[in-house]
Amino acid sequence: MFLDVVDLRNFYAQPVGIMTRRLLGRAIRARFDNVTGMRVLGLGYPTPYLGVFREEAERCLAVMPAAQGVVRWPSAAPTLATLADETLLPFPTSSMDRVVIVHALEMTPNAAEMLREVWRVLAPGGRLLAVVPNRRGVWARLDTTPFGNGRPFSRGQVVSLLREALFTPVGWDEALYAPPSRWFLNTAVAWERIGARLSLPFSGVLVVEATKQLYRPVAIRRPSRIAEPALEPVLVPGGVPAG
Repeated sequence: MFLDVVDLRNFYAQPVGIMTRRLLGRAIRARFDNVTGMRVLGLGYPTPYLGVFREEAERCLAVMPAAQGVVRWPSAAPTLATLADETLLPFPTSSMDRVVIVHALEMTPNAAEMLREVWRVLAPGGRLLAVVPNRRGVWARLDTTPFGNGRPFSRGQVVSLLREALFTPVGWDEALYAPPSRWFLNTAVAWERIGARLSLPFSGVLVVEATKQLYRPVAIRRPSRIAEPALEPVLVPGGVPAG
């Protein structure tokens, strides 16, 4: 179930939300470090993380699910955000080079359909970056943040979901090691460095980069029984009996 867009906006206006945008934004930017001349799409509530791409990308758009609601973005320029069904994106096939999914995969009841639609709009060789709550982390256990709502994932679950939608995972990052509390704001950067260096398993979110898979072998199913036609004699009008 999607959170209301007002709740998401209010979270990112709070000190914990500002810390989240800062730390998670670094992980997203590290994966998509160069989008010059590319078309970038954000899905879910991605606007806190799309600002760094606006001046660099050819175009940068945000789609917010209809069940969530939409807010104007950017606030001081022509709007680049729209409202749409996450399983029916209003873009042509192969029209995007990069897609960033935040606050969507864990919220939607149609995760597989949403990923298949993302696959459709991605160009050949396009990349997807999905941010999902880590089921082993503290953030997924507290509903004081958006990552505490919806379905958290393990690495294996994310891999299975992506592969079913014809995506191949090519890179992983983890972020938000500090607990979501004001008491840890001053030490959040230290938590992030230590957690990443030691590969600690209790990060708040998983950040997975995947590439669009163009071909997949399809198993041929052979019928266990071969149906044979059954013929029955039929009287032909005006026919002459044999013999």
